[in-house]
Amino acid sequence: MYSKEQASQLRQTFWTTFGQYIAPQPSADGLKINWINYKTGIKHVNFKMLAESRSAIIAIELSHPDAGIQELFFEQFKELRLVLADALNEDWEWELHTTDVNGKTISRIYKEMDGVSIFNRNDWPALISFFKPRIIALDDFWGTARYSFEALQ
Repeated sequence: MYSKEQASQLRQTFWTTFGQYIAPQPSADGLKINWINYKTGIKHVNFKMLAESRSAIIAIELSHPDAGIQELFFEQFKELRLVLADALNEDWEWELHTTDVNGKTISRIYKEMDGVSIFNRNDWPALISFFKPRIIALDDFWGTARYSFEALQ
């Protein structure tokens, strides 16, 4: 088992490694992008990548504090479900009004990979192979889909 400091250091090292690996990849618009802290440009709509001790998740998180507005955003994503699935080349899980690790109500669309650990360096290639194509596909999807959300802000 790792101490809190060691675990934090391993997480930081993984995300730095991932960031360096994906940095040469331009966005769908051909621009340099910070893939790890992806900015959607729409408040309360975030692309999240999370790796823990037993799994990894990549998600679109909707965190608007008003549950009704959050549901409106979720419904807008549902309207684009086929476009999203086509960009991702797979189906993801959909959860309306769940809670995050802090107890905050969120909605999310996500893909999870079990049986991997950020604390096992041997799993890092699998984690990178899981995150990279999906965050690039999300960026490609978002290049056209974001305009559907601007009116909802």
